[in-house]
Amino acid sequence: MTDKEYPDRVALTLAGKILDEFTQTYNADRIAGASDKLAFPLLGEMLVKYQEPRQADNIMKVQMELEETKAVLHKTIEGILERGTKLDNLVDRSTELSNSSKAFYKTAKKTNSCCVIM
Repeated sequence: MTDKEYPDRVALTLAGKILDEFTQTYNADRIAGASDKLAFPLLGEMLVKYQEPRQADNIMKVQMELEETKAVLHKTIEGILERGTKLDNLVDRSTELSNSSKAFYKTAKKTNSCCVIM
């Protein structure tokens, strides 16, 4: 009924829907009393609809949306981790600058303390 790439579950869903619609349209008496062919235009519509399984099947739509959401979430987490690393670097630099300024202050205080102006 389908090629190997077409999802099995979607193909079985389609077959079940076609069977349900056909049995609703034609009962056993109409089928037994019919000539060689029975008109079933809904079959063509369903086959066209199911050409793209991701669009026709609700579960596949949800799975696709979940995959997209998961990709966005991974990007967001990566961005947060990068920002966290940058913040850590900034904190380290700030600490180094603070230590350097303290050392400069001590050196300047020692240098200025040797000379007293009166």
